[in-house]
Amino acid sequence: MATDTKTTIDNVTTGGPARFDKPNGTSLSAGVTGAQAPAADRGRTSIADVVVVKIAGMAAREIPGVHDMGGGLSRTLGAVRDRVPGGRPNMGRGVKVEVGERQSAIDLELVVEYGVSITELASDVRENVISAVERITGLEVVEVNIAIDDVRLPDDEADGSDTDHSRVA
Repeated sequence: MATDTKTTIDNVTTGGPARFDKPNGTSLSAGVTGAQAPAADRGRTSIADVVVVKIAGMAAREIPGVHDMGGGLSRTLGAVRDRVPGGRPNMGRGVKVEVGERQSAIDLELVVEYGVSITELASDVRENVISAVERITGLEVVEVNIAIDDVRLPDDEADGSDTDHSRVA
């Protein structure tokens, strides 16, 4: 038998071998260890924040009515970056996450299309982000906070310039 420093609760919840705690604080582990342990019990998997950021950004953008993501300065810099040859859209723009060992919390900044119900859009975005992050990473999403930073009006041009309607001659 090998000495194990995990708590009894951790071993039970992770499917590890049974443990026996002795009165002096020493814990003993029964069952197989090392090469005889199942592959799922050997090693640790960590998920970087940027992985959750990209998944959440993609999932939020999939919802109709989401025009863009991020605050004003972030969107301006992103537009410049998108125009650079070879530049790729930043899927992480407007997404902030906190990732723990088993849980994550996500904050989103959205720009919505005019006329879309913001409450319905926020609900749809929240459901899609939670579903995607939990399905792909296995992390429990404890919250998705959504901030609506702007509304894209129908007469806003895609490039943001308004050269056709000059106020001066």
